[in-house]
Amino acid sequence: GKIIGKEGRNIKTIERLTGVDIIIDDTPEALIISGYDPVRRQIARLAIEKLIQDGRIRPGKIEEMVEKAKNEINDKIREAGEAALFETGIGAVDPKLTYLLGRLAYRTSYGQNVLMHSVEMTHIAAMLATELGADVMVTKKGALFHDLGKAVDHEVQGTHVEIGRKLLQKFNMDPRVIQAMEAHHDEYPYA
Repeated sequence: GKIIGKEGRNIKTIERLTGVDIIIDDTPEALIISGYDPVRRQIARLAIEKLIQDGRIRPGKIEEMVEKAKNEINDKIREAGEAALFETGIGAVDPKLTYLLGRLAYRTSYGQNVLMHSVEMTHIAAMLATELGADVMVTKKGALFHDLGKAVDHEVQGTHVEIGRKLLQKFNMDPRVIQAMEAHHDEYPYA
């Protein structure tokens, strides 16, 4: 009842600020957060958890908690991107590209976390490049960023491969990296 609020004002405020739909049915102590953007869903989840812990659920407090949740999730996204770059040995890239990479931590594809999948692909690609005598760093970057378009494919028109190519071009990535990124999808068009 507190989450819904008088005449639904609390739930409407949460939905407006987070961009998701909140569904409350007959299931006790449960609600559904619905939306295409996985980051927005996480922000809504975290804000609602904070509101329930606090107990004071009103529009002003909702705005405060949503803002705190956004900041916390943005920090986690940045940290996830930095951790992936460190784990794969790629090193620093543009902070905006690091942030986009970190967004993949909140995205799944075929039931697998996309950031974890990309890191795994990077390790495998590095081993293959070493065996074949290919440029290991170019191959690693191509593998790590091969699903980058999935970070924003719900916001931008096109396939995640096309979106990823445009993003990497925007950040002046080596054309060989873009070619390596696209090569993965030539072999596995649905991955």
